[in-house]
Amino acid sequence: MKLNTNKEELAESKVLILYILSKINRTVTNSELLELVQSIEEMNYFYFQQFLIDLKENRYLLEYEEEKKKYYVITNSGRETVRLTIDMLPGAIKDKVDETLKSTMKKIENEEAVYADFFPSKEDEIMIKCGIKENNKKVFEVQVFSSSRENTIKIIENWKKNATTIYPKIVEMLNMT
Repeated sequence: MKLNTNKEELAESKVLILYILSKINRTVTNSELLELVQSIEEMNYFYFQQFLIDLKENRYLLEYEEEKKKYYVITNSGRETVRLTIDMLPGAIKDKVDETLKSTMKKIENEEAVYADFFPSKEDEIMIKCGIKENNKKVFEVQVFSSSRENTIKIIENWKKNATTIYPKIVEMLNMT
């Protein structure tokens, strides 16, 4: 997308974002939405962010923050706008959205299901949170402390790679009598 993009192309991009949000019918993070949009059509990151600001200011989508992540969801006004402007999107793009959303959303949900974050708590301590979400709700979370960046990276990588093995073992151990 060029800097001197015409108004029709800018409007089409906003309609595309709203169309995607209306099809997925759930909240998504900023990065998830960007991934979805870019899996359908190449879009400049800075234009994308500006489109979100415009859509939010016009009350077509809501933004909220949770655990330092921004989430977006389409409003009723946004749904009505999609209904009225859907003809702006070429049929090929609508078809691509429908095809792409299934696989991309599955990938996003799998990536979202297992998470690990770290937070410096003191100068020589790092708190690590590892967890699992199902249907966007935490079902398991454990916090551990690490004394080095290298150890933190190891723990996070190990959790992300082996969470489906580690989690049942922890639950089993907790259930022992």
